[in-house]
Amino acid sequence: MPQRSISKCDHTCVCLSSSPHAAVAGFRRQGQRQRLAAIKADHQSFPREDKLLLEEDDRAFPAPLLLPGDDLAGDPEDPQSFQEWLDEEDRNPVTEKQKTIYVVPSPQIDADVDFVGTWETPKCPDHESIKPPSTKDVQDYLTAFYHGLPVKMMPPSTLKFIPWKTPKKKPQKKTGLQYLGLKSGDECVRVRSRTLSNGVYRGQVNLDDLLDVAISILPKDAYALLIIVDFDLYEDDDDEFVCGRAYGGSRVAVVSSARYNPILDSIQDVERLHAWPASHCEKSMSACASAEPTAKRQKRPPVNSRGSQKNSFSELTGPVKDAVSFYRSLPEIDSSPSLLSALWLGRVCRTASHELGHCFGIGHCVYYACSMQGTASICEDARQPPYLCPVDLAKVICATSTSALERYRALLAICERPGNSGTHFFGPFATWIRSRLGQIENSAWVS
Repeated sequence: MPQRSISKCDHTCVCLSSSPHAAVAGFRRQGQRQRLAAIKADHQSFPREDKLLLEEDDRAFPAPLLLPGDDLAGDPEDPQSFQEWLDEEDRNPVTEKQKTIYVVPSPQIDADVDFVGTWETPKCPDHESIKPPSTKDVQDYLTAFYHGLPVKMMPPSTLKFIPWKTPKKKPQKKTGLQYLGLKSGDECVRVRSRTLSNGVYRGQVNLDDLLDVAISILPKDAYALLIIVDFDLYEDDDDEFVCGRAYGGSRVAVVSSARYNPILDSIQDVERLHAWPASHCEKSMSACASAEPTAKRQKRPPVNSRGSQKNSFSELTGPVKDAVSFYRSLPEIDSSPSLLSALWLGRVCRTASHELGHCFGIGHCVYYACSMQGTASICEDARQPPYLCPVDLAKVICATSTSALERYRALLAICERPGNSGTHFFGPFATWIRSRLGQIENSAWVS
């Protein structure tokens, strides 16, 4: 359902609780006692600094937004506590022999199937040139996000599209299903694809087939493997598109950068103005919630007894406020192709880190606004944060055997790189990290 858009907004009031639609959807967030318990686990302790960084603070970790059409407004998954994650029998532990995360670049394209190369460019009449995300930049981000584990790039020649030889030679279809060969080493796998006459892209490749290929090329020393592709994906015949998926138990994931191209935002109703961190703007949340048809509204118990937490900018302190403040200071994103390129990169980084999280056995988060939340649309994707909530941060630093402090410092270094700092994804994230670390320094000094 299209959401009510706001053309201009100063984001002067930030809401740290879920939107009013949460009550309409019947979503009941875990209480504070349950959330605090979810961060702890038996026989698992962290250094003092990490314990401080794992503390709940709604100024850093607000409630999920819960707007109409969001994943949690539909059929949310059961919560997964730190203890439940540790006890999960099917979870793959990181070992000395299997601890490397591999990143595979988009497949090369043989001259005999050069039409596949046209599938990487959207069919937009006003298409302008924006630098696409670099796989190396995504690798560097993942190295920081999963700090403590090696993240290696496989050669560009790892995968290559070639013609699929069929018994009966048929002319290439103008639209509909057709097969490609995806070569890796001496092996070639048949991969489904489809050409489109009325899609945003001219063609798409089947996600499930790519995931099967990922499993087949998983190195022996790999903990997980991620393929990043430049073309659009589909999963089922009825799908319009899909941005990515992980086979967590098999430790593989595939992510497409295609739909995250900012050029497509107007076509896909992605509202940049209230992307994270401005997604917590109270004006926007109320407008989106009020767009729900009144016939669907019904009285429900309140989401929590504390009610809605609305804070004006002068009242609020903490990481979310600081991130929004930085976001407000930025120039219009359309003012520079480099800003759009950085936004595109940030979107892909967030999804790549999310899908790899499933390879670590981490389920979708229902506790907080969190990078591990599920998403029901490309619009919701843009509103979700890049940080991990305390529950999922505990899982990651346990799996990677690193400290939360060192992980934050590594992410901060990525966000402050030339070309990243002062942009709409990395700039607010850097500000959020600095503010969060500042909270801990103040807490440590007081104690």
